Amino acid sequence: MANKDTNLNMNKEQERAELHRTIWQIANDLRGSVDGFSFKQYVLGTLFYRFISENLTKYINNEERRLSATPTAQVDAGKKDFDYTKLSDKEAELGRADTVKEKGFYILPSELFVNVVKDAKNDSDLNETISKIFKNIEASAKGTESEDDLVGLFDDFDVNSKQLGTTVEQRNKRLVKMLEAIAGLKLGKYSDNTIDAFGDAYEYLIGMYAANAGKSGGEFYTPQEVSELLAEITTVGKTEVNKVYDPACGSGSLLLKFAKVLGKENVRIGFFGQEINLTTYNLCRINMFLHDVDYDKFDIAHGDTLTDPKHWDDEPFDAIVSNPPYRIKWEGDTNPVLINDPRFSPAGVLAPKSKADFAFTMHMLSWLSTSGTASIVEFPGVLYCSGAEQKIRKYLVENNYIDTVIQLPSDLFFGTTIATCIIVLKKSKNDNKTLFIDASAEFVHSGNKNKLSDGNRKKILEAFTTRKDVEYFAKLVDNKDIAENDYNIAVSSYVEQEDTREVVNIIELNKKIEGIVKKQSELRTAIDEIVADIDPVR
Repeated sequence: MANKDTNLNMNKEQERAELHRTIWQIANDLRGSVDGFSFKQYVLGTLFYRFISENLTKYINNEERRLSATPTAQVDAGKKDFDYTKLSDKEAELGRADTVKEKGFYILPSELFVNVVKDAKNDSDLNETISKIFKNIEASAKGTESEDDLVGLFDDFDVNSKQLGTTVEQRNKRLVKMLEAIAGLKLGKYSDNTIDAFGDAYEYLIGMYAANAGKSGGEFYTPQEVSELLAEITTVGKTEVNKVYDPACGSGSLLLKFAKVLGKENVRIGFFGQEINLTTYNLCRINMFLHDVDYDKFDIAHGDTLTDPKHWDDEPFDAIVSNPPYRIKWEGDTNPVLINDPRFSPAGVLAPKSKADFAFTMHMLSWLSTSGTASIVEFPGVLYCSGAEQKIRKYLVENNYIDTVIQLPSDLFFGTTIATCIIVLKKSKNDNKTLFIDASAEFVHSGNKNKLSDGNRKKILEAFTTRKDVEYFAKLVDNKDIAENDYNIAVSSYVEQEDTREVVNIIELNKKIEGIVKKQSELRTAIDEIVADIDPVR
């Protein structure tokens, strides 16, 4: 059994590596004059178009073949080999309403990815063909429950952008090349076997572009191993949760880690998030579809979570994970309404206008269920800065909401080298203590960044779970001691660092020095005597 599992993991990694190599080549070949970070919209949009085309085709084919196999169905040999891609648009219209109700969208056979690719080279109006298809896909959800999940998904796919070419002919040549390249990816074989190929391809592309985009990339992408740690922390001892939430969800990588850690069927009600950046908001919704999360199982909203939160009717949440933007400005006390907002008012003070970090923290605490857990990546300054941030820490500590503080290694995230930390919040704890974990040395080098290995992650998770002192690594501290330390919750204040300097016995060293000095004196005397014998005049 162990050998079988090992072989399966090796196959997964081989398939994943092959897929990543191919995607990297496509991105480099297609990029050309188009800026790499901007061009991601085209590559990701095409990947998404292929996915929903194949996903819908598979669903309709399975339904038609299933119906033909029921005992009461009339024998129809054609139905057993039913292929939606070969149906006429007129015939396909008959099934539109039922399919939209189930899948949330509809694509006519002539507008499926596979059929558009076949005719792409001969279509002199390819740019307009693609534009029309994308509008039709969005329009298919109009007036239905899935409308909000589809609207605007293709807005960033500008088929008439001069970045694709200065003439229609140039733009169409590039679009043909991109369609054919994405069509050549062996995603069908992969998804039938060992890896979630569409989702994996998407995550790889997002990470690849984030790595090459500097700060702007880091704003919407949390490295997968960090995402996994956060999801694991919030689900310790649980096999399922009702709802998961991220108030600054970026591309959705954090939310989707729950699908891996628990299985998406064990997130019973679904995935909820909000994102202020429109492009990234679209990326997140696409990411949900690409991980085969149906429209009725996610609710991703667009807007400013701090001043215009969209999920009042959905809170509280059992699991909250987030990597909100660090040290950004917000309205703070310039908006007189916010101090009375039930999310912020309990602390008696608002986060500073120039540092919204604790505004996000208070928001998440407010929307956390009584039995839930929130894991938040934070800027290190929130652990020790004075003023309003110290007052908010006092509120959190005195009400026993801080469960754990974890110091992470430096250089984990794209666009920043700072050593961030994780604050874990709970409303129901079994003790009046806070656990501090120093994981600053828990990393491996990967390229020009640091990375949490599986071993590093498991060590952190074990310390979090056992909640016991571990020399030089973890310390369980009474909240009264934290209060006496002015509510400073920096890990280094509580976890003693191992002194790796060489221990020197000063007495022994002094004896050695005395011996050296004595020997030096003897040698000098001997040399003087030799010189005197050679030069008696001297």
